[in-house]
Amino acid sequence: MSLFRTFAPIFVVLLLGACGFRSLYGTDATGDAPGELATIKVNPIADRLGQQLRNNLLDLLNPRGRPANPRYFLTVRLDQSTQRLAIEKDAFATRANLRLLAKFSLQDPDSREIVLSGKSLVVSSYNILASEFATLMAEKDAKARAAREIAHDIRTRLAAFFVRQGGGEEGR
Repeated sequence: MSLFRTFAPIFVVLLLGACGFRSLYGTDATGDAPGELATIKVNPIADRLGQQLRNNLLDLLNPRGRPANPRYFLTVRLDQSTQRLAIEKDAFATRANLRLLAKFSLQDPDSREIVLSGKSLVVSSYNILASEFATLMAEKDAKARAAREIAHDIRTRLAAFFVRQGGGEEGR
């Protein structure tokens, strides 16, 4: 039994390597997704929610600060809507869904070519309470959660794009 515990982790690592598994955020011979992500300049996004999304993206893509010579520009446009759910008999809503749709595009600044575009949709729910202030705070929290989720989704899609492209110059 002790022999199995000793060699099990080694077997798992070898098995994952044999099936073509590659770390999305790690560095290997085929590319450097974190390095490529750090070369993206995130353009300003309209409104307060856009500012929150941009700040989340900056933290995820450029943790060491803005790139001096960006190789890509990321543009994001947000559309939000609110749908009231759980209507009581007196027509008072007690629950709402915030839908946040982000349309993004990654552009090569030299050729002006869009190399990647996509959409990310997040639905974040919150309670509608008797207190107007409590409802505003719940809605504010739902918006912040949605912005974080969209930022993570966009980062994952960008990292996958760079890994598929082989990272660096080979993918350009």
